[in-house]
Amino acid sequence: MAKNTLSFVCQNCGAAYNRWQGKCESCGEWNTLAEEDATGNVPVSIRSKRKGRTFALESLSGKTQDAPRLSSGMTELDRVTGGGFVRGSVLLVGGDPGIGKSTLLTQATSLMARAGHRIVYISGEEAVAQVRLRAERLGLSDAPVQLAAETSVEDIVSTLSEGAVPRLIVIDSIQTMWTDTVESAPGTVTQVRASAQALIRFAKKTGAAIILVGHVTKDGQIAGPRVVEHMVDAVLSFEGEGSQQFRILRAVKNRFGPTDEIGVFEMTGLGLREVTNPSELFLSERDLGTPGTAVFAGIEGTRPVLVELQALVAPTSLGTPRRAVVGWDPSRLSMVLAVLEAHCGVKLSGHDVYLNVAGGLRIHEPAADLAAAAALVSSLVNAQLPTDAVYFGEISLSGVVRPVAQTPARLKEAAKLGFQRAVLPESARGEPAGDAGLSLNAINSLTTLVAEIAARGSRRGDSSAPAEKNATPARFRRGEG
Repeated sequence: MAKNTLSFVCQNCGAAYNRWQGKCESCGEWNTLAEEDATGNVPVSIRSKRKGRTFALESLSGKTQDAPRLSSGMTELDRVTGGGFVRGSVLLVGGDPGIGKSTLLTQATSLMARAGHRIVYISGEEAVAQVRLRAERLGLSDAPVQLAAETSVEDIVSTLSEGAVPRLIVIDSIQTMWTDTVESAPGTVTQVRASAQALIRFAKKTGAAIILVGHVTKDGQIAGPRVVEHMVDAVLSFEGEGSQQFRILRAVKNRFGPTDEIGVFEMTGLGLREVTNPSELFLSERDLGTPGTAVFAGIEGTRPVLVELQALVAPTSLGTPRRAVVGWDPSRLSMVLAVLEAHCGVKLSGHDVYLNVAGGLRIHEPAADLAAAAALVSSLVNAQLPTDAVYFGEISLSGVVRPVAQTPARLKEAAKLGFQRAVLPESARGEPAGDAGLSLNAINSLTTLVAEIAARGSRRGDSSAPAEKNATPARFRRGEG
């Protein structure tokens, strides 16, 4: 009889140790190691004693066909997945509790079932009656979606193998599934990994597309071992602030499509509504004429998105000034503040700094540096920025404004929404953007932008305006606001 081998597995990252310890050396979390039986990590069903067979090797040249896709009936969801669900693919969808994952999947499965496809929704967290209540609230109770409340992977695979193969299967959630091939409690790293592997084998064998819903940790990462994210074909993150009605579906990984696309939804009383023009929605409640606000022309995947950046710079009463940011990288904000102080003479060491991306959108590209700097300086000198201008450009550590990609698409989107001017890097002057019809203010250094904003502030009654356009204001060097 085989000897039982015990190991201690971190329930946060999946790292294994041969003895217990308080802190996981891999992820740094405390008290996450649990004792598990290592002998059951490999299911008996996939063990084989036969000899390996030979197979043919092919060259890189040859005809290829696009993978057949199944449309979900939701344009924004199809955009993120790359055009629809691929047969035999497995997707992992993560998001904060209550963000709307189940609502999104209920709407998508209902639309696909109405189109004549066999769709199965298996819930491990809710009873069938609870899923039906959600469908009634969304007005989708007449959709022929097949429901079940089950957590055993073996029972699920056996049931789905009977009859016609489903086109799409939703497992909500993977953390509640368990398989009897391993001796661990449901939700542990070993169970999640083994259950996901069994479902992935079923998808590849039958050609059914499977969506796995995953829980998230307190820092927004999908709970469980990261190996599950490597096993699946696509990882989608459903983001949004609880106080905002906007929801962002972002592709983190996608083997069959782009990884930088987003889908925008609006949460309403009747479920999620697709937003075809996110820029217009993000700017619908814009604060016109308020210092500290700038419009950033960004790119999310293949789609240009205009969003408002709001900044507040206020004198601090603390020994260490506060730096708070929502929707942007805090490290990026610290870098912009350092460049403003080192190369532009803007003293912010005695001020609290707050930066917010309106609408609940999270910005990841460095092209937002110029818009953030404009909003910060505008708030500091209490100067109103032009309401018909957009800003984009990357700021280097030397204070030089560097070029960014897809300038024509950004300008075209700004012109479509009624903007008349754009502040952009000097190197983008030669871009084919004449069709946009915008007045371009190309700058090479961040100092130029600071001087222009300071001049606007001086016209509101400040007598310490710089004599030259590119000169650093004296009150910045003194640290006055």
